[in-house]
Amino acid sequence: MNQHVKEVVPFSLQDAPSLIERIFPSMKLSAEAQKERKAGQGQTLTSLGSYWKGRKPLILVRACVLGCLLPATHDPEGDLAVFEILMALNEEALRYRVNRKSDLEEVARLPYSDRVPKIRRPEEISEDYLRGSWDRINRHLGTSADSLPLLVEQLGVMRFGRRPKVGDTFAGGGSIPFEAARVGCDVYASDLNPIACMLTWGALNYIGADPATRSKITEEQDTVAREVDAEITRLGIEHDEDGNRAKAFLYCLETTCIDTGWSVPLLPSRIISSKKRVIVDLIADEQNKRYDFAVKSGVSDAELKQAKIGTVVDGRVVHPANKNPDGVAITTIRGDYRDGSKQRGNKLRAWDKYDFVPREEDVFRERLYCIQWISKETIYSSRQETFFAAPSEADLKREAKVETIVRERLPQWQALGYVSDMRIEPGDKTNEPIRTRGWTHWHHLFGARHILTLALLKEQRRHPALILDQAQTLNVSSRGCMINSSAGQGGAIKYDHVFMNQALNTFLNYGVRGASSLIKSGSLTPPAITVPGKSRIVTAAAKDIAALCDIFITDPPYADAVHYHEITEYFIAWLRKNPPKEFADWSWDSRRRLAIKGKGEEFRANMVEAYKAMASHMPENGIQIVMFTHQDGKVWSDMAQIFWGAGLQVMADWYIATETTSELKKGGYVQGTHIIVLRKRSGNESGYSDEITQEVKEEVARQIEEMVGLNQSLKGKGRSENLFNDADLQMAGYAAALRVLTKYVKIDGKDMTIEAMRPRGKNERTVIDDIIEYAVQVANEHLVPEGMNEQTWRRLSGIERFYLKMMDIETTGVKKVDNYQNFAKAFRVADYGSLMSSVGANAAALKSAKDFGKRQMGDDEFGRSPTRAILYALWEMTNGVDDELVVGHVRDLVDNYLERRSDLVAIASYIQAKRQSMDRDESQNAGVLAGLIKNERLG
Repeated sequence: MNQHVKEVVPFSLQDAPSLIERIFPSMKLSAEAQKERKAGQGQTLTSLGSYWKGRKPLILVRACVLGCLLPATHDPEGDLAVFEILMALNEEALRYRVNRKSDLEEVARLPYSDRVPKIRRPEEISEDYLRGSWDRINRHLGTSADSLPLLVEQLGVMRFGRRPKVGDTFAGGGSIPFEAARVGCDVYASDLNPIACMLTWGALNYIGADPATRSKITEEQDTVAREVDAEITRLGIEHDEDGNRAKAFLYCLETTCIDTGWSVPLLPSRIISSKKRVIVDLIADEQNKRYDFAVKSGVSDAELKQAKIGTVVDGRVVHPANKNPDGVAITTIRGDYRDGSKQRGNKLRAWDKYDFVPREEDVFRERLYCIQWISKETIYSSRQETFFAAPSEADLKREAKVETIVRERLPQWQALGYVSDMRIEPGDKTNEPIRTRGWTHWHHLFGARHILTLALLKEQRRHPALILDQAQTLNVSSRGCMINSSAGQGGAIKYDHVFMNQALNTFLNYGVRGASSLIKSGSLTPPAITVPGKSRIVTAAAKDIAALCDIFITDPPYADAVHYHEITEYFIAWLRKNPPKEFADWSWDSRRRLAIKGKGEEFRANMVEAYKAMASHMPENGIQIVMFTHQDGKVWSDMAQIFWGAGLQVMADWYIATETTSELKKGGYVQGTHIIVLRKRSGNESGYSDEITQEVKEEVARQIEEMVGLNQSLKGKGRSENLFNDADLQMAGYAAALRVLTKYVKIDGKDMTIEAMRPRGKNERTVIDDIIEYAVQVANEHLVPEGMNEQTWRRLSGIERFYLKMMDIETTGVKKVDNYQNFAKAFRVADYGSLMSSVGANAAALKSAKDFGKRQMGDDEFGRSPTRAILYALWEMTNGVDDELVVGHVRDLVDNYLERRSDLVAIASYIQAKRQSMDRDESQNAGVLAGLIKNERLG
């Protein structure tokens, strides 16, 4: 037992089920996770590197760690209360989370989902919120803790005989190891990608550094900044004759127009700064068939509007000297082609190892067209004054000096590892710079000024924390930094970072930050947080795990996951040589071929290998959590097969809602994270599919009834909101099916471990697909909306159930599109967009009868269904059609009218109730219609 445990705990949790196997307040956690995700740069780990996009919210990680350690006892309400206290999700914690004490009363009256955006995140408050709760916590758990790390340690001893160790073999940006260590666990983190390991190290040892270490890091940052700035100043390449200093340099590509022979700067827009009303004009040089630049400030509205149109319009080069208004396509200038084997190519020259600027004969050359200057009086001021000017002859001489320095030193810098010398390996994302620019090495993405400053910084940055600074500097310094003329502070101008998205974009013009701005942008100042847990970080494949862990929490790749194995080579190329001793044992290679990616047979085999290795490196009572963000319809069948092959059994599944701001009609998608809870499979059962199907049915019903019962019990005791929402109950169908299925070793005489690895034919359906689909349908039958007749519900088609169910959900004020997406999948509605008046991510809404109109009441929506007939009748009533005719049309539209009459009345009455607060006219018409049908006299 660890010496920090206060006393021997009174009982063992070795065989006790974990709380997360029974209860998980996913509605509250969804709201909290979404708040954290929307914090942008305010997220704790994003400050280390926003270029890593796939981090899971820390609040969700903490919930999983505690959910695995806490027991599920005979008192589920008490279990939930303790969990919510520890997570700061309870009412008492609210007074610590409000920004001002005066807000407390107002915020406390709000529903939880409306409350969360107005208060601080749990991680933003001190542990003082637990001060008055330790007696209650310890009494319930049989512990003797007075801090969260100590409680975690005691629970680990009770369950595993030691402080708990959490493993993550897909560490990524480090969310899971960091938060597990912050609450007091020891952690093992591995990832194939050294950039992922570097970020994880930074989370644990930079953000989690002790005060003395943090002070040393800050001191070294300041020293490096001073020395590099002094060298740039000595070289005289960023100051003009008047003492002004360059803040940024604006470059654009230039090409020869094949229609006119003119050299044309490629500018998508001539606006430099919208806020300061600065544009660049092109001055024709007839003699040399080229353009010079004139920068103008304070221009009129008309000039600013005209300047929005540059020399590139819809991918075509247009300029004053070419009288053809359509110009010339860039693809034509570049010479794009496809050969007989559909291979793409063009006439671009492939750059060589020592190139860093284009050559005169290249298709695309480069021009400096503007410099943003800091006035000499405000260089050292906190509020700098800047102005823009076209480059002078003196400026161009300074440009030439920079190129000369880089040309002379580049071979030595590359040999020492100060500058990248690594080739760009072709790939899904890395083909873009190769194809569109002819770049062959990673340093080709950087201009001469970039390379000079980066080399000087890399030479000085030796502390491992400052290597994270170097990565951040790389992210804000390359030809991939787009100029945003209206997004800076006060709407002035901004030079975006490279990985605004998960691609390697190439631009026609780009901004280069001056050295002082670049150093400032690259010097990280992440928050300082105490991280008591011990950690070990290695670059290794998930299958090559080399540590025993009590709990594994992983966020594995799947299908269209971000191509980190390709795009992080952008960083690896610069950092791989002479790493600090803390990183020296890592493999500084992306090892693309070993990365688990894609889907299908290879993905499934690699995942089985990884999760089998994890299962073999945890105790018999160990537990695994798989965080899974799905976008593929076959996800559940695939996951069942993976878990089978790995010897794991599903115990529970919880759904945490997150959303994009995209709209479905614009090709956007919604993300939802499943928290899948697994144990080692202990049995050796065999069964037949017909028997298992019945068992699944019973398990789904039992699971949902238990969850609904807990909802009702808590509401009866004053809780204002449900613990489980419809999405949770729906996911219970998946979880119940997987829980039943994955306990069997053989089904219909087939060894499921072997079957899991069997290659599938195209569009092949397995018995597992059928059973899982059946489980979802069983779950949906139990999700009868409040106020709907149960017998009518069971007779409705999937699209009718979807429409009426979402009508019920809309009465709660929920407008999140992921609700519609999830239920559309569950009810097998292929195109639910046709039923929607809005598909905004946070403003989703169904069409009303009036919205559908007559033209949209065809068979495409509801066929000859009762719901379609009722909506058509309501539309007619809105348009003044006589009541008798309305009822007559309903009679004509519905097959077996007499048999379905009670269903028609039930649907109309239901719409009356659900539309009462949202559409009073439709509600009143529905009430009248229900009465007309119910009281109709049939001869």
